[in-house]
Formats: sequence, C-alpha cells, structure tokens
Amino acid sequence: MANEQLEKLKHQKYVAEKKLTAAKHKEKRLESEIKRLTRSERTHRLCTRAGMLETFLREPTTLTDDDVMELLSFIFHSEAVQKKLNMLIEKRKEIGQSDGG
Repeated sequence: MANEQLEKLKHQKYVAEKKLTAAKHKEKRLESEIKRLTRSERTHRLCTRAGMLETFLREPTTLTDDDVMELLSFIFHSEAVQKKLNMLIEKRKEIGQSDGG
C-alpha cells in the first residue's frame, strides 16, 4: 500500500516536472516573440519617420548623414522647436493615460 502511494507520488512529481519544463520553454518562446515584435515595430517606425524626414529634404541623395545630423541638431536646438516637442510629448502622455495605455 505504501509502495503504491510512493509510486503514485513519484509519477505525479514526474508529470508536474514535465509540465513545468514545458511551461518554461513556452515562456522563453513568448519572450523571444515579444522581442521580435518589438524590433519589428521599431524598424517600421524608423523607416516611416526616415521617409517623413526625406520629404522635407530638397536633395536627400546629395546630403550626407553628417549633413542631415547637422541640420537636425540645428533645428532641435531651437527654443521654439523644444517647446513644441515638449507640448506634443505631454499631449501624448495625457492621451495615453486617459486611454489606459
């Protein structure tokens, strides 16, 4: 009788350990998928915004990366631009909080 209970408990332990191992593998797969989706969203955002920037550059293929960085630095050091940027950020934060996310 005690041997049967012991065997039953060993089997239950074995099944529980297998389930735990499977759950850990599933968690790792889900974490990898979240990272992949986050990278994909970032890549999409970067491409979209780079396209937006190029619409404002008269000859984007003529300018170097350094030229564009110099231009952006010049623009974003403007007090008016910083004010507008802060306003937009605060507005998005408020909207995000009222939406719940």
